[in-house]
Amino acid sequence: MSIRGVVRRAAGRLIHRGWAAIRTAGAVSPANPAGYRFRRLGDGACLSFPVGAIFGEAWIEIGEHTLVGERVSISAGMGPGVDLGPDSIVRIGGSCSIGRGSHIVGHQSIDIGDHVFTGPYVYITDQNHVYDDPEIPIGRQWPRNNPVVIGSGSWLGTGSIILPGTRIGRQCVVAGGAVVRGEFPDHSVIAGVPAKVVRRYVPGDGWLPSHLNGARVEHAEPGTAGIADPVETVRAAGISEPAETAGIAGIAGIAEPAETARTAGIAGTTGDVEHAGTLSAAEHPAPSGTAGAVQRAAPAGTGPAGGV
Repeated sequence: MSIRGVVRRAAGRLIHRGWAAIRTAGAVSPANPAGYRFRRLGDGACLSFPVGAIFGEAWIEIGEHTLVGERVSISAGMGPGVDLGPDSIVRIGGSCSIGRGSHIVGHQSIDIGDHVFTGPYVYITDQNHVYDDPEIPIGRQWPRNNPVVIGSGSWLGTGSIILPGTRIGRQCVVAGGAVVRGEFPDHSVIAGVPAKVVRRYVPGDGWLPSHLNGARVEHAEPGTAGIADPVETVRAAGISEPAETAGIAGIAGIAEPAETARTAGIAGTTGDVEHAGTLSAAEHPAPSGTAGAVQRAAPAGTGPAGGV
C-alpha cells in the first residue's frame, strides 16, 4: 500500500472515531445537563445527536428507554421563552422509537402512548392554520388547536402526517404517507389521503377488510340458506330464460316473428310473409302446449286482400 493510502486510511479512522465520540457526547440523556431542562426524561431515554429543533422542554415529557432519532424536532409552544402554564403539552411514553427527521409540534396537548414506533419523517401536530377570513393572509390568521392522542403499541409509517384532533386507538398501523385526521378504533389499519380504516382485527376471525364490519361472509351453495338458484332468481324477476327468449311465443309476452309481422302490418307483394324470406305460421307452427301460440293461418284468399 502506498503512503497516500496509509494516510487516508488513518485519517478516515480518526474522523469516524471522532464523530462517534461527538455523537455520544452530544446525545441528550438524563445523565447530561441538556436532559435537565425537560419536565421529565426517563431512565435510559436518549435523543440522538445531532438533535433537531428542541424548545419548550419544560412542557415536554419523555418516558423510560425511549429512543429519539437524529434530527428529530420536538417543540412545545410557538417559540422558546413562552410560559405555557402548569401542565405538560407533549407527552411521549416509555419504550418508544421516534424515527429520524420526524417533527412533533405541540401547542395544547399531544399524548403518545407506550411502545409507539414511527418511521422517519413523521409529522405530528395539534395546531393548524385557519382560513376563515378570505381577505387576511392565512399565515396571519390565528391558528386553531385540537388535542392529539396516539394509542400505545401503534406504528406510524414513513412520512405519515397526524393532524389536529386525531385520536388513534391502541395497536394501530398507519400506512406510510397517510394524512390522518379523526378518530380511529383500536386494532385498525389506517391508510390513504385522507386516511380511512382499511382493515380491523376481529377476535376469532383475524384482520378483516373494513366493509365487512367485523363479520365474515360465508359463501353458501345455491339453493341453501334461502338462496335461490340462478334460474329461480331469473324467473322470480320476470326475466325469460334464454330458450324462452329465442322465439317461443306466449312466454313473457314475446310474439313469434310471423305474429310480429302481422301486428306491424307488414305484407309482401302477394300478401304473404314468405315473400320476405320468412316462413309463415302455416309452414312453421308454434310448439304445441305453448300459451298464447299463434294458430295456423287461414287459406289464402280469405282475407280482404287475400293475405294472411
